[in-house]
Amino acid sequence: MSAGAPTRTGAEGAGTAAEGAGTAPVTPVVVRLKLALLRNGLRRSGGRRAAYITTAVVVLLFALLQLLGLVALRGNAHALPVVLLLAAVLALGWAVMPLFFPGGDETLDASRLVMLPLRPGPLVRALLAASLVGIGPLFTLVLLAGSVVAVAHGGAAWAVGAAAVLLGLLTCVALARAVATANVRLLSSRKGRDLAVLSGLVIALGAQAVNFGWQRLGAQGLGRLDPVADVLRWIPPASALGAVDSAGRGSYGAAVAQLGLTAGALALLLGVWARTLTRLMTAPDASTLQAAEPGERERGGRAGGLARLLPGGRTGTVMHRSLLYVWRDPKTKAAWVTSLAIGLIVPVFNAVQGTGSPYFACFASGMLGIQMYNQFGQDTSAFWMVALTISSPRDAYVELRGRALALLLITLPYATLVTVVTTAVLDDWPRLPEVLGLSFALLGAMLATGAWTSARFPYSIPQDGYKNVAPGQAGLAWISIFGGMVAAGLLCTPVIAAAIWAGLGPDGAAWSPLLLPAGAVYGAGLTLLGLRLAAPRAAARLPEILTAVGKG
Repeated sequence: MSAGAPTRTGAEGAGTAAEGAGTAPVTPVVVRLKLALLRNGLRRSGGRRAAYITTAVVVLLFALLQLLGLVALRGNAHALPVVLLLAAVLALGWAVMPLFFPGGDETLDASRLVMLPLRPGPLVRALLAASLVGIGPLFTLVLLAGSVVAVAHGGAAWAVGAAAVLLGLLTCVALARAVATANVRLLSSRKGRDLAVLSGLVIALGAQAVNFGWQRLGAQGLGRLDPVADVLRWIPPASALGAVDSAGRGSYGAAVAQLGLTAGALALLLGVWARTLTRLMTAPDASTLQAAEPGERERGGRAGGLARLLPGGRTGTVMHRSLLYVWRDPKTKAAWVTSLAIGLIVPVFNAVQGTGSPYFACFASGMLGIQMYNQFGQDTSAFWMVALTISSPRDAYVELRGRALALLLITLPYATLVTVVTTAVLDDWPRLPEVLGLSFALLGAMLATGAWTSARFPYSIPQDGYKNVAPGQAGLAWISIFGGMVAAGLLCTPVIAAAIWAGLGPDGAAWSPLLLPAGAVYGAGLTLLGLRLAAPRAAARLPEILTAVGKG
């Protein structure tokens, strides 16, 4: 099944592994490999270990809250529709999240095993078992167990529930691995990664659809889910939970049929996965880098027109490079499209629904401000060329300032547009100045904290594959982003307090227009302060930054 046999010049261990692959079980080896990768990754630094532990604690606490909620549903007439919908959302999340969000490890990228003589069957079993190790499978297991508790009544239902939990978990994991494996080559190519940009729009629309559905359920009650349950109870993996309810009502034939549907879906996914692995590990790699076509070279040559509009010196050069990343780098482009889409959809759609507020427009500033985080990560190992040009905190300051100005060229007019559109839809023009001021202050705070975290918590963005964070750095990435967002919110407290006073105070309306210039000045001051504080740290940590961003 390999693309080529290992040469004799390689390590002796590789030959030994190849000889024993036909006799020694593969599954324990791959599982131990994943545990070793996780253990060694946590040993590298205390910060990474703290980030992983914090992420695990947060996820487990959320899972516990969900479990308590599901247990509380036991005996409710609408418990079945809720758990069926939850199972469907879990399956959808497992299919989509591994492609577009950080996570995973090297054992889940089967293309790295291409030189080993492994058969599809044992390899599928080994990778499936390795995929069951982690926080995500544990979270899913807790939710599926809670769903069984919510709908199981009687000994037969509990027996079917045990099988339902196992089948549901395996189906979710197999679905994620099959989808990820089928897209490894696609997402590692330039054109394929460009197509991934559309994922931001899909995720944004899906999240907003869930939000609207939740609002309708809150207004009309869980009874609205009953027609959905009649369909989902026959669609895997939700059908496994439907079998628990059927067994509790004495419909054993329906329970067997529903379990059979989930088992059949699992077998189908494993078969598709095995065939995809065979093609992946035997077909030539068509994603190698090719020379640019003449048309592309001509388009690149015309970039000088943009450069002429930018400031001179290092600032203009840095701005030009950052804007080219946004336009050409697939993963940077995907992040920008996602932020632009969500930043517009959330406030405007809520305003159209009549449930929004002009202050929802600040969501655009928050989403776009995230792009300032991990500025050096998009350079990957090429950051060494940037590092060579930084010899003092002043050089680091100009570098960070140029990146912030490039970001402001897009975010400032876009945040203003979203605020004006949201205010127009709600017809609440008196609040426009204070909302704009708050948006500008938040944007400035995000730029300030983003510059600091870029220097303090850099992480790599792999250019190949579907991961957005190098293995072992996912927890660090999430902690740095969310920690920076919380800090930005705290920095905006004075402007938030002034906006509240303007909305509630007896004389606040008269002072409301002043919040626009005050927020803009405050945001600009925060940005300058953040750049000043981040520059010395960046200049002093150039080797550490290069090591961190070069892992991908």
